[in-house]
Amino acid sequence: MSVFETALGICQSLLAMDKMESGTPLTFENIASKVDEILAIPSFSKGVDREALIRQLEELFTTWANEPSAIGNDDDHKPWLSTKLTEIKWQFWSRYKIYLTERAKLGPIAVANVEKVTDEVLGRLEDPDRDGPWDRRGLVMGHVQSGKTATYTGLICKAADSGYKVIIVLAGLHNNLRSQTQIRLDEGFLGFKAVPPKTDSYGFEKTGVAEFGTGPKADSVTNRLEKGDFKKAFADQFGMHAGGNPLLFVVKKNVPVLKHLSGWINHSAESTDPETGRKFHRHIPLLIIDDEADQASVDTKTLALDEFGQPDEDHNPTITNQLIRSLLYAFDKSAYVGFTATPFANIFIHEQARTKTHGDDLFPRSFIVNLPAPSNYTGAARIFGIEEDPDAGLPETVPAPITYIISDHALTEKSDETQGWMPPKLVDKTDHIPLYDGERKIPPSLREAILCFIISTTVKKIRLPDQLFNSMLIHVTRFTKIQEIVREEVETELKNIEKRLEFGDGSRKPSIQDEFYSLWLNNYIPTSKNTNSSSTLPDWSVVSVQLLQVLKSIKVKSINGSALDSLDYELHKESGLSIIAIGGDKLSRGLTLEGLTVSYFLRSSKMYDTLMQMGRWFGYREKYLDLCRLYTTSELFEWFQHIATATEELRLEFDHMVNIGATPKEYGLRVRSHPAMLVTSAVKMKSGTTLSLSYAGDISETIIFNTAKSTIQNNLEATNHLLRSLGIPSTGERAGGYLWRNIVNSTTILDFLSLYESHNEAIRADTKLLSKYISKQNGQGELVEWSVKLASSGLKEAPDYSSCFGGLSVGAIFRAQNSAIEKNSKKFSIKRLVNPSDESADLSKDETSIALEKTRELWASSTRKNKPTEPPIQVSGRGIRFARPKKRGMLIIYPLDSTEAGLDIKIPIIGIAISFPNSNTAQEISYTVNNVFTKIGDYDEF
Repeated sequence: MSVFETALGICQSLLAMDKMESGTPLTFENIASKVDEILAIPSFSKGVDREALIRQLEELFTTWANEPSAIGNDDDHKPWLSTKLTEIKWQFWSRYKIYLTERAKLGPIAVANVEKVTDEVLGRLEDPDRDGPWDRRGLVMGHVQSGKTATYTGLICKAADSGYKVIIVLAGLHNNLRSQTQIRLDEGFLGFKAVPPKTDSYGFEKTGVAEFGTGPKADSVTNRLEKGDFKKAFADQFGMHAGGNPLLFVVKKNVPVLKHLSGWINHSAESTDPETGRKFHRHIPLLIIDDEADQASVDTKTLALDEFGQPDEDHNPTITNQLIRSLLYAFDKSAYVGFTATPFANIFIHEQARTKTHGDDLFPRSFIVNLPAPSNYTGAARIFGIEEDPDAGLPETVPAPITYIISDHALTEKSDETQGWMPPKLVDKTDHIPLYDGERKIPPSLREAILCFIISTTVKKIRLPDQLFNSMLIHVTRFTKIQEIVREEVETELKNIEKRLEFGDGSRKPSIQDEFYSLWLNNYIPTSKNTNSSSTLPDWSVVSVQLLQVLKSIKVKSINGSALDSLDYELHKESGLSIIAIGGDKLSRGLTLEGLTVSYFLRSSKMYDTLMQMGRWFGYREKYLDLCRLYTTSELFEWFQHIATATEELRLEFDHMVNIGATPKEYGLRVRSHPAMLVTSAVKMKSGTTLSLSYAGDISETIIFNTAKSTIQNNLEATNHLLRSLGIPSTGERAGGYLWRNIVNSTTILDFLSLYESHNEAIRADTKLLSKYISKQNGQGELVEWSVKLASSGLKEAPDYSSCFGGLSVGAIFRAQNSAIEKNSKKFSIKRLVNPSDESADLSKDETSIALEKTRELWASSTRKNKPTEPPIQVSGRGIRFARPKKRGMLIIYPLDSTEAGLDIKIPIIGIAISFPNSNTAQEISYTVNNVFTKIGDYDEF
């Protein structure tokens, strides 16, 4: 151990004790003071870099994570963990906890967070010693690439310590992901390398946790090889009984594998239900961990309901779903925990679905646990930013300056989506030849991304010599034949760059060294400053001399269903590995790209969960975020930003459900009540072919507009038709707009909505759904009278639209085009339409007072980290809607400056917003998922 490592270990121990005693977070001053104490010792006074030591300790001790939150249903559940904490010998867990610190190099805060989460989940499972049958179903919501495997490995350790005897991990769809998961469980749980029986070395080669004590024993029926999935011949060597070692299975969600496993488990069952003939294990507690639980596990067949709305018990689920359920049904004591970063499909499972043969469906009826992201996690919100939404408690977050918008992959300037190197739509999906300028070569944007990968890898090796893995992702198509051509083109370009670096360019200008230096000067230096990185860039003279050596170490690999290549990190864990991974579906979910730095991403899906799971660049990159690069299209950037906002809103909604003591069933319904959360494929929403929606206490606003002149003209005419029917406004002038207060009937509003054309992607402002809701509330005596406001700008520079509104002096409202969307595209997209003061314009003094009181009440109960320290003095949207009488709604009309959409027309784009009061009699409206998803679309297949 070096002097630096010794000093680090001593400081870490002392600071951990300080933090434990004080119970408060450590500051920079605390850390620096302790470092200076240690460096005052003569043996440490030389050879230890003070700044480097402080920086590393800061990373260990200033990382934080909020407590996990959970909603649950404790029917037929007996709390047990708190009373048995001191009784259980935590042998598996103790080894793993040391492993996390010593091998995984997690700081004390991170380790403590893993312990909190595993205790939270384990306590919501059942006591394995509890008599009688029991069955718990739960879901853990994490973040993409945030360390789910580390968390469920900890859960497995604690479950085994508690007495769970059979542990089945469902590890994705592909061999390489299953193998990767097995290796991690060998390291974190088993303590030995699980290998095939023919090697005669099963269980003898120690690894991972075994380095920190002999500990308890567990057996693995599966092994770490690429094809080491369940095999009956090997399984027959193990007995399955209550007193034996815990038995681990790491299997793919593959029908033949699951059939063999289910058959083997049923064959050894010792009990039979006399009424149904079901064979089951009576005394062996089972735990199933379903990694990526929204993939393949969900029953996507349409579920028939009887005349009472109850699911048909003779329903025939999808085969993978029924096999997973059958595994659980084969044990009288069972627990199922799904892990996913995109839980939308899981909470749309019908909560009462069950069959006579397979038992209950996988709806997480017992609990849902939300894992907050640690402060050092880089997710979609950090990379793409968050759209401001004050009502949802979402402040605007500025995107990290690491994304580069590309367009040279296709001939978009010709408005032909079928031409170019990798166009959005391929005429021949399997025989396409990627050509740039008529040649088989990569486009300039991809070449620049490769140059960046070489620079980033070089800097990373200088800055972090202990980080051995570096990866670049090229994800442009799911078709393997095209991927192979891309691989050939990338290899050709790499060889060309290597040749120029090694032998020079002669008189060629710019030289390859000039190209690298230009990127360094114009890209890396400003990006490093703008990411607020604590790490600094080395001198270019140090970097440039190492570029060739780094380039020669880079390997190009195809990672797909037919490729022989695999991400063999295990074989290179001592020497390191730098790869450019080219793939499709195998890189779309679950598989970790170690040290991912640069991504070139064109693969598109308009399903939120699918697209989020493709984002392999999320994770822990604080030490080198300034070196990361993402090359993608403006459309994909917009989608990711929208998803980031929607996901953060979903998690805030979850926190609200926790505060009101809701159950998992109610959370699912709550998600369904927000159209923006329809974020998975239609077939996964089979329990809700018809979905329910309520706008009570909400505001609906148009933020996406069709730029066709005919649509813009139609919506202006619809607006004027409405205004003519309203007569003289109650109040108003150009500066601030015109208000018709409490005098408009609902028939007039419905007439306007029938004429107004909303964009087919504006799901939250679908005029047909809005009209249905208003009509249903009219039947309850609500929303029968309305206020209408026509917004207007008094700014001198605002274009004058007076001629468009029958003599009213109206100034255009300025709303900037979403920065990710190019002007002159087929749609105009903005971040927010409503000005908060417009929504409160129709409130009386008493109503305003009530709104402010409610706003402050919401502020006081908020758990947001960045909420203002002082009580608000302005009413919020939620406060306004609480105060507004139930019989009154408000329509706000915004004449938007059309030049912002890149249009050369003299009329405004009409945006509308409707503010709905709270209601305890809100009538839910129904709509068909397929219709909505036909509007959104699914894959934009390449």
